[in-house]
Amino acid sequence: MRQVISGLDFAPVLPPWLLAALTLLALLALAPALWRRARGAGWRVLSFAVLGLALANPRLVEETRETRPDIALLLQDRSESARIGERGAALDAARAALEQAAARHPDLELRTVDLPEGGRQGTRLFTALDRALADIPRARLAGVIALTDGQAHDIPASPSFTAPLHLILPGRPGEVDRRIRVLEAPGYGIVGRSVELRLVVEDLGAAPAAGPSGGAVRLTLRRDGAAPRVESVPLGREHRITLPVERGGPSVVELTAEARPGEVSTLNNRAVVTVNGVRDRLRVLLVSGEPHSGERTWRRLLKADPNVDLVHFTILRPPEKDDLTPLNELALIAFPVRELFQVKLRDFDLIVFDRFSNRGILPPMYLRNIADYVRGGGALLMSVGPEFTGATSLAATPLGQVLPARPLTGAAGLAEGAFRPRVTEAGARHPVTQGLTGANTAGEEARWGRWYRHLRADPQSGLTVMDSPDGAPLLQLDRVGEGRVALLLSDQIWLWSRGHDGGGPQAELLRRAAHWLMKEPELEEEDLVARVEGGTLTVTRRSVEAGPPPEITVTAPDGTVTRRLASPAEGGRSVLEMPAGQAGVWQAADGRRSAFAAASAANPPEIADLRADAAPALPLARGTGGGAHWLGEGMPELRRVAAGRDATGGTWIGLRRNEDHRVTGIAALPLLPPWLALPLVLGLALVAWRREGR
Repeated sequence: MRQVISGLDFAPVLPPWLLAALTLLALLALAPALWRRARGAGWRVLSFAVLGLALANPRLVEETRETRPDIALLLQDRSESARIGERGAALDAARAALEQAAARHPDLELRTVDLPEGGRQGTRLFTALDRALADIPRARLAGVIALTDGQAHDIPASPSFTAPLHLILPGRPGEVDRRIRVLEAPGYGIVGRSVELRLVVEDLGAAPAAGPSGGAVRLTLRRDGAAPRVESVPLGREHRITLPVERGGPSVVELTAEARPGEVSTLNNRAVVTVNGVRDRLRVLLVSGEPHSGERTWRRLLKADPNVDLVHFTILRPPEKDDLTPLNELALIAFPVRELFQVKLRDFDLIVFDRFSNRGILPPMYLRNIADYVRGGGALLMSVGPEFTGATSLAATPLGQVLPARPLTGAAGLAEGAFRPRVTEAGARHPVTQGLTGANTAGEEARWGRWYRHLRADPQSGLTVMDSPDGAPLLQLDRVGEGRVALLLSDQIWLWSRGHDGGGPQAELLRRAAHWLMKEPELEEEDLVARVEGGTLTVTRRSVEAGPPPEITVTAPDGTVTRRLASPAEGGRSVLEMPAGQAGVWQAADGRRSAFAAASAANPPEIADLRADAAPALPLARGTGGGAHWLGEGMPELRRVAAGRDATGGTWIGLRRNEDHRVTGIAALPLLPPWLALPLVLGLALVAWRREGR
């Protein structure tokens, strides 16, 4: 609190307009005397002037003021790039030093604000600054100090304040960095073909001295944890990498450029790309044998899928049916046995036999070719009926070596009567039958329609995922060598498609079975999948084996190993979730399988350039009268400066003195009080009268 004389004030006795009119009358009255230069005219002017001044009532005003402290804003960048190496500790030490220096100035209030990580939008330094300035009166703002690495991604064209802005950066000028910038990375590729990545390796900062390799750096490529591949990449120029897509599902590719001597960090020397392998149009061969009511079920199902190229043959005229009709008069075409089962056999992704019996159409050599096709990675699906139990059964041919069940012979092999198919305990965990609409659950029967015929068979291998109430297998799935086989021991599934007795999930079941046979990754029954979303690693393990989930071993991009138990979930699944803050490739293993997940940078603009650099925001700081200082060259001294003076120097930063105040009281002292003005006016008038009377 202090008292000061703020100035001279007037409090007129009369309204201003009346005072102006009286002044004009006085001038008119004085004009003739002044014109004639009459004696005493000067005293008359003086008396009128004192009278007018008395009516204006001049006062000397004295104010009582309360001085308010200035406010300085200290903003500390806590983004990822500002915490690299020793930067975080250096900025914390600078913050403590500034807080101590500000405490020595009683007329200064220092407010601090932390700038957290900005998600995927980069460092929003000035957005946070404007938000903090919203409740600070501009008349009290002494200045802004930003503890930052200079990498701000919201720099405005002009500042929203006039106080000096000072940038304090860790380290020293002239830092260097190397980064990988992916120009183009396809999200998916066709299995059996190749995709192309486009990237560039760049050096930021001072150009390095030419080494033995000239302007080239080594780039290491690692795919799904396999052995690394090293290439020489030209520095600063676009480079293309060809990657073959060998399997369906996601493949994680990690690219690492060799470190540059003296660079700030190798955090952006890595890039992770995920390429999802998808199959081209699937080629399916459907061979229908004996005509039956459900023959069109398979054709409709496969034709409804736009990704399937279907080749369908129906055996309408077996070889033993010979009525001496000339071949040139037959409307039927001959079954191209050699072309399908020898020349182009491996062009098909799936072979389907629908109630096909061996009546000499396929010689043993071609049936052996089909068995070898399955062992080599092919897919076979058989839907059988009564013909499977007779002498013409395919189980009695070389193809029977890859079938997962043997039919019982004679009358014991055929069961007729109404029943509802059931999903087995293993089938409830298998992706082909898990979660089917209307399936039986614990203690409840299935709610789908009934079938009326099935075959009894002796399972030899594989897994029974559906059975009949008497325990006979209905759907048997098996892996044979590199290939897969599915055996449906009933020809009654077409009843579901007709809606009989409420129908059932015929299309979904057959679609899943067909895609499982063709090795779609989403339908693997023994699988381990890892993915990173929103900074969380989710590992999903699926198995048809009963029992508690095993321990999952997780390896972070920096090599840190964590072991945790997964939580059981329905459908044979178990799930593990844990934070995944590091960018790079995460690996999860359950002892038998491994899975890889790509974690991109949480804030890509933040790590695009890891150098501490004042250049982006320096023009803005200089426009406010501030500047930039490097902690590697010493902590700048904090000073208070008057308005209009320089606010920065080589070793110091200045905060402006605003001298903002609040008036708490006013005292007025009249300079011509009535008791003084009246005798003074009368005296001057008397002197003027006596002077004029001589």
